[in-house]
Amino acid sequence: MASLRRIRSIRPTKSRALDEAQTRRISRRLRAWFRKQGRDLPWRRTRDPYHILVSELMLQQTQVSRVLEYYDRFTERFPTLHDLAEAPTKDVLSAWSGLGYYARARNLHSLAGMVTRDGGGIPSDAGELQLLPGIGRYTAGAVASFAFEKRAALVDTNVARVLSRVFAPHLKPKRARDLTKLWTIAENMLPRRGRETWVHNQAIMELGALICTARVRHCDVCPIQDDCTTRQRELRKRK
Repeated sequence: MASLRRIRSIRPTKSRALDEAQTRRISRRLRAWFRKQGRDLPWRRTRDPYHILVSELMLQQTQVSRVLEYYDRFTERFPTLHDLAEAPTKDVLSAWSGLGYYARARNLHSLAGMVTRDGGGIPSDAGELQLLPGIGRYTAGAVASFAFEKRAALVDTNVARVLSRVFAPHLKPKRARDLTKLWTIAENMLPRRGRETWVHNQAIMELGALICTARVRHCDVCPIQDDCTTRQRELRKRK
């Protein structure tokens, strides 16, 4: 009974067909916007899973502008996963010095040793990625979609905020049960093709970073304002 009640509690109020049409439309608009407005960042120019993993770990709790100061320098010093695995821990921490949260560097170094020990590499499956040190659900989805173009969802703080405002303003991302529902929405939004998933995930993250920010919502330039529940509610209140 409990599981049945849970299923009913997350069932959408609209018809399934209408929801799918809306999410497809939103994704298309996001992707078109990103192709024109997305920032040119170095980790977006590569599909190397190691380089993408480095960028994702650096970006945890760190602003993009700060990571830009370190990413190229770090990947030049340790250009491959094997180079990183063979480096002394003190050298890895030295290259990371100034970014803070040094557990990220230790986890990355440990991960490199684990996956290269038997001649392997970074796995492409999001589930397998989560078994590695320092990789949670978001990072696993990011590496799977950005490096391997897998249909993998990702929800970070920016994405959770966008999804909540667009689809369900009553959901609070800091509540575990609401965050679970936002992950479900993110998964339902994924395009069918892996290449388009790469663009979609980058786009929704970019929207949260530049347009639908925590402090300010630049709704007038948002590519999905017509489908945003929060935006439409505000417009109705003004009438």
